Amino acid sequence: MSALSPAARRLCDAMTAGFPGPGDVDALRAAAEVAGPPGPEVASVYDTVASGVPVRVYDPAPGAAGRPLAVYFHGGGWVMCGLDTHDALCRELAAASGAVVVSADYRLAPEHPWPAACDDALGVLLWARAEARALGCDPGRVVVAGDSSGGNLAAVTALRAPGLVAGQLLAYPPLDASMGTESVTAYGRGHFHTAAHMAWYWDQYGGDPAHPHVSPARAPGLSGLPRTLLLLADCDLLRDEGLAYARRLGEAGVDCEVRLHPGVFHGFLGLPLPAARSALAGAAAWLAGTVRKE
Repeated sequence: MSALSPAARRLCDAMTAGFPGPGDVDALRAAAEVAGPPGPEVASVYDTVASGVPVRVYDPAPGAAGRPLAVYFHGGGWVMCGLDTHDALCRELAAASGAVVVSADYRLAPEHPWPAACDDALGVLLWARAEARALGCDPGRVVVAGDSSGGNLAAVTALRAPGLVAGQLLAYPPLDASMGTESVTAYGRGHFHTAAHMAWYWDQYGGDPAHPHVSPARAPGLSGLPRTLLLLADCDLLRDEGLAYARRLGEAGVDCEVRLHPGVFHGFLGLPLPAARSALAGAAAWLAGTVRKE
């Protein structure tokens, strides 16, 4: 069992002390809205609507052409968070990569259970493909991306839109509702994101746990999926299902790169840790290098 770095342990303990247990939607949403440090300046940031879904568009260089476009789905257990909670992360990704980032404010459970969020995600992807040239991007360089539950939505969207996605950037995604891996046992307590929280999030989200549009790890075949970058935290209950998904992608002939960050816990991308800065810089470079999907 790996250990958190001293800095990560201090952050983990501080965050855990102020975070509600599973069951109180309003309390969890209020806790998730606590503002972090602002992200970098981006040349153009504006809100609009994509296929009926509110989105925020981050354009680091208006007037450019042929760039990648990342459709980003925020984390939060399908229950909490939104455009504002992930504003800094999306700014960082756009500024560092030169890509346009479209952040989706998909419908949340339990008010809107599955398939609401994954239908919203697909709708935003289709909008992004249609609007790519108007946004100064190449429609053949559209990537789906997301952290935690948003990583699940990105993976599901890639499954649902074969041939329309040039890449998928998945940060510590939940991929299998069965939660049957060794890392669930090892890191399901004492590492901020608990097994009890994750089970409750799955229950709120709903859907058949065996359906590949709920649990993409259950998809019968993964061939034809796009180039993939998986960012994982070593001290995370979701680590093993991410590693298992990467193995299946590789066996299916998919170009899949795994970056397993030691000494950090679930959700580290948005935290003031060296691993977060390194992971975001690497993700931005990967996104900038997205090649056209023919």
